[in-house]
Amino acid sequence: MGALFSQIPGYESWASMREIHAGWSSDKKYDIRTHDDRKLLLRWADRSQYERKKQEFEAVRQLEHLDILMSRPVDFGICNQGQSVYSLFTWVEGEDAAEAMARLNPADQYRLGVKSGEILRAMHEIPAPSQFPSWAERYNAKIDKYIANYRASGLHLKEADKVLSFIEGHRYLLDQRPLTFQHGDYHIGNMVITNSGELGIIDFNRIDYGDPWEEFNRITWCAFQSASFASGRIHGYFHDEVPDTFFKLMALYIASNQISSIPWAIPFGEAEVAQMLERAEKVLAWYDDFEADVPSWYLPKGEMER
Repeated sequence: MGALFSQIPGYESWASMREIHAGWSSDKKYDIRTHDDRKLLLRWADRSQYERKKQEFEAVRQLEHLDILMSRPVDFGICNQGQSVYSLFTWVEGEDAAEAMARLNPADQYRLGVKSGEILRAMHEIPAPSQFPSWAERYNAKIDKYIANYRASGLHLKEADKVLSFIEGHRYLLDQRPLTFQHGDYHIGNMVITNSGELGIIDFNRIDYGDPWEEFNRITWCAFQSASFASGRIHGYFHDEVPDTFFKLMALYIASNQISSIPWAIPFGEAEVAQMLERAEKVLAWYDDFEADVPSWYLPKGEMER
C-alpha cells in the first residue's frame, strides 16, 4: 500500500491511514493521522479525473477566507507513478450530523439548521466565472435528461404525471437566475457536529456553479431527519426574510430531483431503488402531489418561537 502513496509530499509524516467506505463518491477516501497528531482527508482518483479534480480543489480554495468549519485544501497532485491523482484536505473532527441530530432537542436542531443556512449563504457570495452558460439553458437540459431517463427506466413513481406536470409548468422560473459557487451536495449527510456543538461541512467533491437556490434540492434529506433543522436552514439562509418565489423554485428543484433519483438508484440494486421510491412518495405527500408550493414540514419563523 505504501508504494501507492509514497510520492505524495509529506507521506513520511503519516502515522496511520484508514480507508473510508461511507458515501456515494467513486473516489477512494482515507482518514490520515500524522506523527504530530494532525488529521487529514485523502481523496484518490484515476489520472483520467485530473482536470475535474483540479477544478474541484481550486474551487474549494476560493472558500479559504470564510470563517466556517470545513475541509480545507492542503495539497493536490499526481502520484502512483503517474496513474492516480490525489487531493489532500484537513479533517473535520465530529460525529455524523444525522446521527447526532437525533439526540438533540428541537431548539438545538433549529439552531444548527440556522447555522447551516448562514454557512451556505456565505459560500454563495462567491460568483461563478464570467462567461458561464445561462442557468435556464443548463437546467432545462438537465430536466430533459432526467425525464428521459425516468421514462426509459421502466420504473413507476406514484403520481409521477403530477410531478411532471408541475415541472413543465414551472420551467419559466429558471430564467434570469444568478450564478454562484455551489457545494453541490449540501445536506445533513455531508455535515458533522463537533463535541462542542459546532457544525462542520465536508465532502466538496461535487462542487459546481449555478443557481444558489438549487442547493436546496437536497433539503429533503435534512427534513427526513428534522423539520426544525430544515426550517432553520431556510431561515438562516434568508435571515428570516424568505422571498415568496423561493418556495416555488425550491419545489421545482425538489420535483426534478425526485424524478432523477429513481433511475440514479438502479445501479445500486433493488433495495436502493425501493428506498428512493419510498422517499419520493414521502416528498410527494409533503407537497400534496405538488399541488402545494410549501412542504408540510416547513415551520415558519413564528411557529419556531412559540
